[in-house]
Amino acid sequence: MSIPADLKYTNDHEWIRVEGNTGTIGVTDHAQKELNDIVFVDIDSGLGEITKGSQFGSLEAVKTVGELYAPCTGKVLAVNEALKDKPELINTDPYGEGWMIKVEIADLTQLNGLMDSAAYAAYLGA
Repeated sequence: MSIPADLKYTNDHEWIRVEGNTGTIGVTDHAQKELNDIVFVDIDSGLGEITKGSQFGSLEAVKTVGELYAPCTGKVLAVNEALKDKPELINTDPYGEGWMIKVEIADLTQLNGLMDSAAYAAYLGA
């Protein structure tokens, strides 16, 4: 299982890559393996803002639905439109082409409560 060291992680298995005050958000390799074959991604393309801890979308797999929760508060800069036609990108490349949204982070200190890769691996019992 892949747990990149340059990301921060939530208890709900989202990741965020921070570059300046921009965050790219997706779901972890662990989450996509648990969901198995992802067949639909539901994120409103008109999503304007997210609030830390609140739901911003969902993933539908063959046998279940998983909610997506925001790791921070911020203004949505982009939604990965490629996932509408190719939701399987989350399964094949969860940390790359399978990203979900990009946000302008309102308060970088909100990220202090997230896990680094070692803490996330311990959280998973890896």
